[in-house]
Amino acid sequence: MKEKNHYDLIIVGAGPAGLMAAVYAARYRLKTLVLGKLIGGLISEAADIANFPTYEVITGRELTDKFQKQVEALGVEIKFAEVEEIVPQKKEFFLKASQGEFVARKVILAIGTERRKLGVKGEKELTGKGVSYCATCDAAFFKDKTVAVVGGGNAALSSALLLAKFARKVYIIYRREKFFRAEPAWIEQVESNPKIEPVFNAVIEEILGKDKVEGVRLNNGKELSLDGVFVEIGSSPNEELTQKLGLKTEDGYIVVDKKQRTNIPGIFAAGDITNNPLKQAITACAEGAVAATTAFEEIRQNQ
Repeated sequence: MKEKNHYDLIIVGAGPAGLMAAVYAARYRLKTLVLGKLIGGLISEAADIANFPTYEVITGRELTDKFQKQVEALGVEIKFAEVEEIVPQKKEFFLKASQGEFVARKVILAIGTERRKLGVKGEKELTGKGVSYCATCDAAFFKDKTVAVVGGGNAALSSALLLAKFARKVYIIYRREKFFRAEPAWIEQVESNPKIEPVFNAVIEEILGKDKVEGVRLNNGKELSLDGVFVEIGSSPNEELTQKLGLKTEDGYIVVDKKQRTNIPGIFAAGDITNNPLKQAITACAEGAVAATTAFEEIRQNQ
């Protein structure tokens, strides 16, 4: 009988990759624990998701709730915790987290990415005072206001469309001359929305305001009067744990093989943190399933 804090598998991260890994681990009857700071990861903040199977459109929060309910219905324990350290031992791993200490035979890292910052004057000072990184969380606070979204990918355009349901005017500030990263479907919706105005070939140099956002200064010398700035310029891999462990990485992303194995035996990685090219919920789920399956196979072989 296993000790209370000893598990077959510990999954670090509670986004789509981590939660789907938990679903598969439960079906393999592995004693499993999920440790995560944010249920759903960054996808929980997505406005509308229109490319996930069985849903024409679903919000990130709704999809996250469904993931969580499925995992909990299968009896998998989820703890809201930040993992501070993972120490490889002889045949297991010791994990130190904000909610305690745990031991696992196998570990899946599904730690995802974090929002990129603009790194301009006024951004840090006005975060929470008009500067936001989550349109889903904050759009309703800007009813009849003028706001700007920074970025040109799917996340930026979908955020602009959400904001247009509340705000009087939405600018999209993008450093290139046209949208080329976003899917054509999002571009068409943005171009047909009278509330949304793209500002191309522009970069924010400073966010203006004392106690709240009042506007931005662009690199072309122009200023826009604004009540809010929503930053959607992508994300970067969470590297703290990977560096401590000595995992092999590629531009910060964990290198995995086709079975989601890392260079450290017994540690697997799945989702946006891996060096696989497509960062989407559907591919994260697939990687989580593969990682859990590989972990199960290795555990079964060593019994």
